[in-house]
Amino acid sequence: MAQATATTVVRSRSRVMNVLSDYGVLIKRSLLHIIKSPDQLLGTLFQPIMFTLLFVFVFGGAINTGGVSYVNYLIAGILVQTVAFGATMTAFEVANDMQRGIIERFKSLPMAASGVLVGHITADIVRNFASAIVMIIVALIVGFRPEASFVDWLLVFGILALFTFAVSWLSAILGLLAKSVEAVQWLTFIIIFPMTFASSAFVPLATMSPGIRAFAENQPMTHVIEAVRGLLIGTPIGNHGWWAVVWCLGILIVAFPIAVRLFANKTTK
Repeated sequence: MAQATATTVVRSRSRVMNVLSDYGVLIKRSLLHIIKSPDQLLGTLFQPIMFTLLFVFVFGGAINTGGVSYVNYLIAGILVQTVAFGATMTAFEVANDMQRGIIERFKSLPMAASGVLVGHITADIVRNFASAIVMIIVALIVGFRPEASFVDWLLVFGILALFTFAVSWLSAILGLLAKSVEAVQWLTFIIIFPMTFASSAFVPLATMSPGIRAFAENQPMTHVIEAVRGLLIGTPIGNHGWWAVVWCLGILIVAFPIAVRLFANKTTK
């Protein structure tokens, strides 16, 4: 009996190691796609720069943010917008794999099929961290003056990572449901774009009309933005930090099993 139990444990560990090895290979594959794709590199590096400069120098003089300089107010919104749009790359990559028949090839290999999703989502997190770092450097050049401590910075990047992880799994669902890569573009746009602009990312909520303000106050992106903003510039975050975590975990709880089930259905047909 003891020998049989030990054998079972060894086999279980072997399966776990094989799955982790598959994940490592597919994560490397997704990361190499970023490095070897000039358009992804340009988007990763220049999109956050463009948005930062545009809003600071074009809209900054017209928006009253009270006692906070507009650049200090803005950076949290641009950070969250950047990682939100960056997380939608999972949808493009998954849809692209489905359309090009890559998944059909993977089905013939003795590998963990879920590694495809894990690889793309991990690449999203890495891509978003790179974008965030580039954006923060540019923001510092144009006048951003954070008051965050080392722990605050860790919390900021932790919230952004959790938010990216949640949105990436939601994005994976869109990639699996879309009939084409082109359809992914408008599906992700109609979800992320209004949530970004109907939030506290670029203007104070008090300046919005009652209907839009009610929506903005109760959607996840506003809570994530306000939590990040408070940590960066030293203002109270109230309950926004907890709500940001609750929203992200809620999205994960719903999106993760749906994405896994959809992917399993696609790969077993």
